[in-house]
Amino acid sequence: MTPVPRTTRRRYPHADRQYLVQELHGMRVPDPYRWLEDADCAATRRWSAEQEALYEEERAAWDGLERWEARVAALTAVDRATAPKVRGGRLFWLRQDAGQEHPVLVVAEKEGTPERVLLDPVALDPSGRTVLDAWQPSLEGDLLAFQVSRGGTEDSLLRVIDVDTGKVVDGPVDRVRKSSIGWLPGGGAFYYVRALDPRLHPGEGRYHRRVHLHRTGTTPNADAVVFGEGRERTEFYGVSVSEDGRRLAVTATRGTGRGTALYLADLAEGPLERPVFRPVQEDMAAVTRLHLAPGTGGDDVVWLRTDRGATRGRVVACRPADLHRGPAAWREVIAERPDAILTDLVVLSGSGLGRPLGLAAWTRRTVAEVTVHDLTDGRRLATVPLPGTGTVGDFSAGPHGSGEAWFSYTDFTTPARVLRFDARTLSVTPWERGPRPTPAAGGAVTCRTAFPSRDGTTVGMFVISPTGRPDGPRPVLLTGYGGFGGTMSPRYRAQVLAWVAAGGVFAWAGLRGGGEEGEAWHRAGSGAHKQNTFDDFAAAADHLVARGWAEPGRIAIIGGSNGGLLVGAALTQRPAAYAAVVCMSPLLDMVRYELSGLGPSWVPEYGSAQDPAQLRTLLSYSPYHHVTPGTAYPPVLLTVSDGDTRTDPLHARKMCAALQHASTGPGPVLLRLEQGVGHGDRAASRTVALQAECLAFLARHVGLAPPDAT
Repeated sequence: MTPVPRTTRRRYPHADRQYLVQELHGMRVPDPYRWLEDADCAATRRWSAEQEALYEEERAAWDGLERWEARVAALTAVDRATAPKVRGGRLFWLRQDAGQEHPVLVVAEKEGTPERVLLDPVALDPSGRTVLDAWQPSLEGDLLAFQVSRGGTEDSLLRVIDVDTGKVVDGPVDRVRKSSIGWLPGGGAFYYVRALDPRLHPGEGRYHRRVHLHRTGTTPNADAVVFGEGRERTEFYGVSVSEDGRRLAVTATRGTGRGTALYLADLAEGPLERPVFRPVQEDMAAVTRLHLAPGTGGDDVVWLRTDRGATRGRVVACRPADLHRGPAAWREVIAERPDAILTDLVVLSGSGLGRPLGLAAWTRRTVAEVTVHDLTDGRRLATVPLPGTGTVGDFSAGPHGSGEAWFSYTDFTTPARVLRFDARTLSVTPWERGPRPTPAAGGAVTCRTAFPSRDGTTVGMFVISPTGRPDGPRPVLLTGYGGFGGTMSPRYRAQVLAWVAAGGVFAWAGLRGGGEEGEAWHRAGSGAHKQNTFDDFAAAADHLVARGWAEPGRIAIIGGSNGGLLVGAALTQRPAAYAAVVCMSPLLDMVRYELSGLGPSWVPEYGSAQDPAQLRTLLSYSPYHHVTPGTAYPPVLLTVSDGDTRTDPLHARKMCAALQHASTGPGPVLLRLEQGVGHGDRAASRTVALQAECLAFLARHVGLAPPDAT
């Protein structure tokens, strides 16, 4: 199949290009499409309707769309499950059988007994627009707090149900957003995080959060604020309570910066409404997490997983009474490794084990490794065998003394499976209640490669292809993320496998700004150093051509959220390098990003236009401000959702109008707006449709024929 020939320039819906120039810190910043920020004005509604009609017209001409959708659907139709949480002898976990639109929450009384459905989002809302955002059983397992949101907004309502009867016994509590829950023993109360009332704090409610104490069955308006008064407005909080109810921990992060502040309160020292917090770490210069043994409050020792003094992570131990002394009171247990990043820790203890054990998760060149350590002296006792070269996560410890833990494993060709670890034998077996084993997808081979970026830094990349070697140029789809310290690790993705099944190559680059090589790697691609992310991505594309994976003119790129910013910058910095672009839920106007969505919380990652030096950096790469009239831009598809409360669709609207005005290429430049969903989870069928349409668009412009349906 050859790419669609580029003919004459397209005619697009009219968008008034206004002369609007704002002066900021002495810099003149043009913004001709600011009027498109208002989604509700008549002009924007008219323009959006015309863009929707244009998209429908273009999509109707895409040959093979049905085959793309059938293949993506077939690859998506696998059984899935999460690792269980064990409370009061009961097991709780999420299960999604092949063909189900949403995961359901199930419960079993104990191992070996039948499971039953406790919560089904489709039963709550047959339209499929309601998502189960978060859930947490009480310590005794007789109550369960759950949070649901509708229409993709992620603005959750919290309720409590009786696990025996399934009846709602408390709630709703509004203004929660995937809040963590810290249950107290007996189920009579819990700590949680809630935003301020926007009616009392217009424009600020979403960003100002507080930790509250809620007594089950009472009105949330009476909930006491226990933490957060007088602190930064963009702080996020996490709460947890030890299983004996003795200690309350609060973690604070500023926006989406990776540093944390950590506070601990002994709940025996005073009223539950007024816990006395002592700082464990306050300066947010490092990430520090508290870990307790199951069933205890850490009376003798607690463990901290931290990158303070160790950018790749280490584990230290400390007596609770000495935590306020900071690092001076820490005793190193598991040292930093020069070759791997510490990503998780599970503490296991009990009389049957003889000593506390730590199950430590690492990534080495973005591939998972799990080790077992004696937490008294840090000795490595074993390396846990894994099914392949992939990713682990979703760790969950069994009850005190059981020596059990569960975690998930996946890779590019293997759907997620749940594994059970037995500390007594140091062995791993498939969890018998996990998803039915699905054979690894055939016809896709993963290899790793590395290349130098513009400044000589070595960057890693996964390449998934039909043969595992560059056997002649093929249409390549390149992606990356490079933000917020996130690691682009191997995971099963139907979109990747569908592209490879059609004969293409999928490349996944581990760019600076991510966490592939620890916190230093993250910082090297954020703030004033953000251009490094884009340079790494450009070097990845050049490497694919140089090594024979691709040829010029047949590389497509795709990215979402921060990855949408990535491909937007790639598009405007090197428009001739890419055959087609899909830009999903993006940030594109980096001068005004902090004025909408969750933008204020992202200032630690990108910087602020309120600071002159940071504004210069933002303007140096802001995609919207680098759209240049008279440039032949490649075909572009921008995708957004009307319920997205993280990245406002205004970014895509403004970019679409700017590209349609500026490009001398034949296009198309299209905007896909989806109703009733948001930035995060959605019904499976909607995910399939979105992925299939993106692949069909890209394949059309790089000359990749659609795959067989099965």
